[in-house]
Amino acid sequence: MKIIIIGATGTIGKHVVKALESGHEIIKVGSKSGDYQVDISDNRSIKVLLEKVGPFDALISTAGDAHFGPLKDMTDAEFRIGLDSKLMGQINLVLLGQHYINPKGSFTLTSGSLSEDPVVLGASVSAINGALDSFVRAAAIELGNGVRINAVGPDVVEESPGYFSYFPGHIPVTMNRVAQAYVKSVLGAQSGQTYMVL
Repeated sequence: MKIIIIGATGTIGKHVVKALESGHEIIKVGSKSGDYQVDISDNRSIKVLLEKVGPFDALISTAGDAHFGPLKDMTDAEFRIGLDSKLMGQINLVLLGQHYINPKGSFTLTSGSLSEDPVVLGASVSAINGALDSFVRAAAIELGNGVRINAVGPDVVEESPGYFSYFPGHIPVTMNRVAQAYVKSVLGAQSGQTYMVL
């Protein structure tokens, strides 16, 4: 199976690569590293990537920036960081990628637990994660040729201690459990699901 992993060298992505690299052709994509580079907030960059890689069987995105900060001070520009990157960046991977993916392929996006379990300073992230989960449910009923789509929604992960203070009372999830949710999406048969990893 030819699998594109966007964010392949990142905190989550490197574990997803490890979980899937045996028996599959992994195309590692990063913003500055990997086999190819892409800026998911730029449609032209996504198109160039897809043209270079060609037909594929699965695309996983573990990429996307978003802003944490107090609602009372949040600006439109700060909110749009996540809209342009984590939300529309991942959606555009699907909108453009659907024309390159092989029949019965799959897309796996990354949302997060804040869609259902918000925290202080996370309003923009909660909104973006919720939108991604809704997009996955809706896209699943329209994608043709047996193509599936799911999201993985991890809670704060054990290798991101810089975020622990934003998640009081949360127990960081292991990277193995997070990576296996992506494996389930790629190698399973479900579509329109968000696999919460809590």
